Amino acid sequence: MKNTLLLFALLLATFSANSQTIYSKAYGNSKDKPLIYLHGGPGFNASGFEVTTAQKLAENGFYVIVYDRRGEGRSTDNNAAFTFNETFDDLNFIYDKFNLTSVTLVGHSFGGIIATLYAEKYPNKVKALVLVSAPLSTQETFSTVLNSSKALYFSKKDTVNLNYINILENMDKSTLEYSSYCFGHAMQNGFYYPKAPTKEAVDIYSRFKTDTLLVQYGSQMTYEAPQGFWRNEKYTTLDIKENQRTVLKNSTPIFGLYGKDDGLFSEVQIREIENLINQNNLAYLENCSHNLFIDQQTKFIKALKNWIK
Repeated sequence: MKNTLLLFALLLATFSANSQTIYSKAYGNSKDKPLIYLHGGPGFNASGFEVTTAQKLAENGFYVIVYDRRGEGRSTDNNAAFTFNETFDDLNFIYDKFNLTSVTLVGHSFGGIIATLYAEKYPNKVKALVLVSAPLSTQETFSTVLNSSKALYFSKKDTVNLNYINILENMDKSTLEYSSYCFGHAMQNGFYYPKAPTKEAVDIYSRFKTDTLLVQYGSQMTYEAPQGFWRNEKYTTLDIKENQRTVLKNSTPIFGLYGKDDGLFSEVQIREIENLINQNNLAYLENCSHNLFIDQQTKFIKALKNWIK
């Protein structure tokens, strides 16, 4: 029986969703608490969470499903539409494939937006919603990145980058170019990484240099995805606060995990999230940035165990 469960946990599942192939994989015992991880992006994939965290969550009493969205990462599809309705259809196929009825959705970054919209549309299929470094307003996040970058460049007397910021501040803020440049400054200034990483985090990040899957997919970007979601859903101007209020009215609890070193969020934004979902449902962690499940993995798992019963 033990060997059977182990084989099942390591099962790689690919299946047809409207004649397209979606990559997915299950970890753990199907009788444990079901959890689906929705990766960030648009344009990234679930490999970072899968390699570093999925099995550890399974060992702590969760049945963990990871997958790459259609047209992103390992779910290659030249005909992907990149619409929210398409992501809902594929999530429903994930439910059917693994015989799931009501699960906890863990949405990282952009995945938190999709998880919120799915929970709003299908309240009976979502037991709980966990936001991990997920923006409530993409425009507020862009403003935070620009303001923090500007302050940093002022302190360094970096006139070149201050001129770039000035150009960005006068751009059409709804454009894909504006969001791309903002994220570029976030990357350049280390906003995605903790200032003083723990030994645990350093050890986990070292796997990105040696693990075959992470070397191939860990930093891979599918550029058609951001273009498609911008064209079809205008994701650069999304504000999902009202959507989350609807989710809460439907009696679906929302939890949040955010890092104090995450340069995509100001303290004002964190307080806004806290006021929306309840102080007891928010963990705001030290020595932690955007990849919270790596930066503070032990605390990440502990929070899920405390929240998801």
